[in-house]
Amino acid sequence: MGNIRLQDWVGKREENLDLISLRQAVGMAAMLDIQTIPQVGDALPPGWHWMFFAEMARQSTLSQDGHAPRGEFLPPVQLPRRMWGGNRLKFHRPIPVGKDLRRESEILSIAEKNGRSGQLALVTVKHGYYGAEGLAMEEEHDIVYRSAANGLNKSPPGQQPSDKPDWTKEIIPDAVFLFRYSALTFNSHRIHYDIPYVRDVEGYPGLIVHGPLSATLLMELARENQPAKTFKSVVVRAHRPLFAGNKLTIEGCRTDAGARTWALDPDGFVSMTVEIIFN
Repeated sequence: MGNIRLQDWVGKREENLDLISLRQAVGMAAMLDIQTIPQVGDALPPGWHWMFFAEMARQSTLSQDGHAPRGEFLPPVQLPRRMWGGNRLKFHRPIPVGKDLRRESEILSIAEKNGRSGQLALVTVKHGYYGAEGLAMEEEHDIVYRSAANGLNKSPPGQQPSDKPDWTKEIIPDAVFLFRYSALTFNSHRIHYDIPYVRDVEGYPGLIVHGPLSATLLMELARENQPAKTFKSVVVRAHRPLFAGNKLTIEGCRTDAGARTWALDPDGFVSMTVEIIFN
């Protein structure tokens, strides 16, 4: 990675403000096919916060992959491919729709290594979300950077779920579904909408379903089936990419502390897991 010292970015901080817009909340409900329309003052459902605090980079500064340029808050990792690795969330109080929210962010760690598919860099960012009454939520977010594709990417070895599901739902996340989520989140990453780019440059067979979208669907499955429960914490782990146009099966089960949900690709392998603890 040249002479750049990525570790110099550890501890770097930034602060941003955003409005938890009713319009975006209504848009998310429409995209998820939820009949109940959010209202001002409602608690923002878990995972919906990923619509906010988008990177508003000027068009002329965007990188080849459609992301904002690196080297300001996020470190200037030279590896070209970026993927969503997972999250750890702790919920302290509701985030109300229609109110301002402040996010304090810090680069927590940067790990460089050689993986099965080449060089990797794992950047972990810590966020604290503050409303009028104080800390509402804590989050740690893992971003995975990979070396350039060498031919067609092969997914990591697949594993089948170890739990028997209490709930099952099938979805086909087509290109329109992905576009609507990209629009709601102001996400210009080309792997979600540009087929020639994702195939010819990044080496994937099709458009990739957003990591936070998959996680949101898995949290929504738990909310649908345990509507009286509120979330205390969530751990999200991404295992394999999901591709647009293929059947996505989401399943879940009750646990002693809350719920466990998982997403299956068309081959029946686990692509993502979400572990939920209820209050």
